[in-house]
Amino acid sequence: MSNGNGVTATLSNAADTVVETAKSVAKRASKAVSGAKKAASKRATKAKKAATKAVTKAKKRLAAASDSAKKEVAVLKRKVAGKKAATKRAAKRVAKKAARKAAVRKAVAKRAVKKAVRKATRKTAATKRAVKKAVRKATRKAPAKKRAVKKAVRKTARKRAS
Repeated sequence: MSNGNGVTATLSNAADTVVETAKSVAKRASKAVSGAKKAASKRATKAKKAATKAVTKAKKRLAAASDSAKKEVAVLKRKVAGKKAATKRAAKRVAKKAARKAAVRKAVAKRAVKKAVRKATRKTAATKRAVKKAVRKATRKAPAKKRAVKKAVRKTARKRAS
């Protein structure tokens, strides 16, 4: 006759094994998620820097174009002091040209910024998918191991009972 201590010990060992397995799976999933999170953050930071750089560059170009247009207007005014109308027309032409150039540069800068942002969002989306996949894979393995432990416990219990 058995007092049931053997069965209790077997069940306790099986439960401990299940707990350890679950902990290790959770730990691996946590590591995968934190690594992916760091990578996404890094990519987003890079994209932000690139966008800032593009905008700064465009602003500098616009300022330079504006300065050169102003200088040109001043030179024209000095050269043609008596012919104000001609100077005004020339100044307007130069100003329009400069404005057109500035608008083109601004549009180019905007496109560059949008492109950098799109690229960064694509990379972060891919990273998120990878994280989700890793988590799903890690969680799928745990129930299979639980089933094996339960089966072993039932088998042991049956042997003890007979």
